[in-house]
Amino acid sequence: MEYKIEEKSAPGRDRVKVLGATFDKGRPEGEDAGKWRRKLRSRSEKLKYLREGERYWYGKEWHGSEKRKNPA
Repeated sequence: MEYKIEEKSAPGRDRVKVLGATFDKGRPEGEDAGKWRRKLRSRSEKLKYLREGERYWYGKEWHGSEKRKNPA
């Protein structure tokens, strides 16, 4: 990956080299973009995917940084 280096003026200094954007665009590309059903093989995998998604949005148990003391 080639990095873009830009020169900008900084306070108290002349010109400074600054590293530009280092990310790739997050847009899905191709024919299968957004078609999760094709990626999962069996019916049980599809049900597990949907159950975990519902648990994330509607569940009461939370882990790590998502944990809140008072529910919203």
